[in-house]
Amino acid sequence: MVFAPQIKVPATYMRGGTSKGVFFALTDLPAACQVPGPARDALLMRVIGSPDPYGKQIDGMGGATSSTSKTVILAKSAKPDHDVDYLFGQVSIDKAFVDWSGNCGNLSAAVGPFAVSHGLIDPARVPENGVAVVRIWQANIGKTIIAHVPMTNGQVQETGDFELDGVTFPAAEVVVEFMDPAEEGDGGALFPTGNLIDDLEVPGVGTFKATMINSGIPTIFLNAEALGYTGTELQDDINSDAVALKKFETIRAYGALRMGLIKSLEEAASRQHTPKIAFVAPPKGYKASSGKEIKPSDIDVLVRALSMGKLHHAMMGTASVAIATAAAITGTLVNLAAGGVEREAVVFGHPSGTLRVGSKATFENGVWVVSKAIMSRSARVLMSGFVHVPFER
Repeated sequence: MVFAPQIKVPATYMRGGTSKGVFFALTDLPAACQVPGPARDALLMRVIGSPDPYGKQIDGMGGATSSTSKTVILAKSAKPDHDVDYLFGQVSIDKAFVDWSGNCGNLSAAVGPFAVSHGLIDPARVPENGVAVVRIWQANIGKTIIAHVPMTNGQVQETGDFELDGVTFPAAEVVVEFMDPAEEGDGGALFPTGNLIDDLEVPGVGTFKATMINSGIPTIFLNAEALGYTGTELQDDINSDAVALKKFETIRAYGALRMGLIKSLEEAASRQHTPKIAFVAPPKGYKASSGKEIKPSDIDVLVRALSMGKLHHAMMGTASVAIATAAAITGTLVNLAAGGVEREAVVFGHPSGTLRVGSKATFENGVWVVSKAIMSRSARVLMSGFVHVPFER
């Protein structure tokens, strides 16, 4: 029997926000993988170590969580006024597919640093010292992201004193702007149903008040109390409950159908990355997963969100954009849980601590318009070199 040899592919393992992923320059991939298709998906799954029925990704670079089963492909952009094209692949842990339906907001913070370090940016746009403004085209969703990358002596500055709950060590701050974050793809408008709040009927489960929004990433917001929760839950409270996880996935599937993201419930199984499902509650005190005490006065609202079928350990960056947008629009469940007042910034509590995000929404010609959402993240290179992958060229 002839076995496929291992090949070496240049790659960089990076942390961006509260996620980690394997980054590739498009031109470094094998020729068959430089275009979308089965060859590319097979390579990325093998890099990460999926599908793994054990759910551990031992034979790959993945960390067996939605936050660490991620891949990124970058290339110089051919789009006017953009520097780099960013394509994100969420690799399923136990199933054989890569979900290309959405963005990773956390890894967006690492795109600029990678692009600068790998010569994907016009040198004239990169200062010796100061801030490099990197214009990113997010190819999955067709949106612009602006990353503000700190530079010191001609190199990306990765160390610093910026602290991000959910990340153990401080690093340099990377400000990320998500321009015109409302999705215009298969989900349609900012509020695809036309309503700020809907009654979402889920047969066999119940009917729930829901805010379904397309901003950053399609997201379904529910009230924690309606689900039997307080909004202060940590990962084990949800992820150890198989019945609860099945219930959330059923609600998510019906929400995806209502948002127009899928045409049949069966499609939800192969579209795990989007939409996200989250639940909100008014501020309460709780102890974060690190042991840090979060006081009610520290936050405006509590938010817990699920990613790839499990409660996230902190908060997805794209869901943070959805939270910022929904909080800025009076009458959504997020806004009501945050006090029901007009705001351009919100501090929300998540399992690992707190996060402040900003967004400005205006009501124009009968529809809500959001120009951008802003948040701070950090990023750094964890390892660079080659990934070794059994792969038939």
